Amino acid sequence: MTTRSFRAPPCAAADETFPDFPPREDMQNPIYLHDPAHQAALRRHFGSTDTTIVLGEVPVGHHTTRQRRGLLVPDLLVAFNIHRAGVIARRGYSIEEQGKPPDFVLEIASLNTRRNDYTSKRQGYADFGVTEFWRFDPTGGEYYPAGLAGDRLVDGGYEPIAVNSLGDALYWGHSSVLNLDLCWEYGWLRWYDAVAERYLLTYDEAEDARAAAEARVGELEAQLERLRDP
Repeated sequence: MTTRSFRAPPCAAADETFPDFPPREDMQNPIYLHDPAHQAALRRHFGSTDTTIVLGEVPVGHHTTRQRRGLLVPDLLVAFNIHRAGVIARRGYSIEEQGKPPDFVLEIASLNTRRNDYTSKRQGYADFGVTEFWRFDPTGGEYYPAGLAGDRLVDGGYEPIAVNSLGDALYWGHSSVLNLDLCWEYGWLRWYDAVAERYLLTYDEAEDARAAAEARVGELEAQLERLRDP
């Protein structure tokens, strides 16, 4: 995927950073986002790293105050045509500095956050102008009303995105912002590229593919050596 050219705003001063937030007390993000390396897979898929950001647990808001109040911290954030270095320097996503809200946010359901994610956070992301807001519940609906749900901003408010199902094992919906399908598969989050007709690989899948490719190269080299020295 390519992005349009973008003129970066000035980088934030060191003393203008967002407030620090305490770490989460549950294991949802490490299990369903970090361990499978979904962020890395999305970064590699989109490219344009200077103007694209894919990060988790980054404060988002109007940077007119250094207080935590009024800030939201999505589990996953994607934004195109922005100044990535500015987000990192501020330790947060300033809508004023970037000139636009994030394009996509995702929340992973947990016992501690389940009610806020689809009530107050949903309204907050709409007020910020976030184009798409998705929710993933690995339990399939124990924490959220549904295992997978997405909203698209229309005239300042969120409207549900259609989610398809194949029995109780697979749900998927299309993100127009990412041009990817978000999938709930047997309780796991996956990303599917319908254009390329393939999933974005998890870390383990990518390593397995690399090891298989190296083994195949080794086999071909051994065959060639045998042909040279019968």
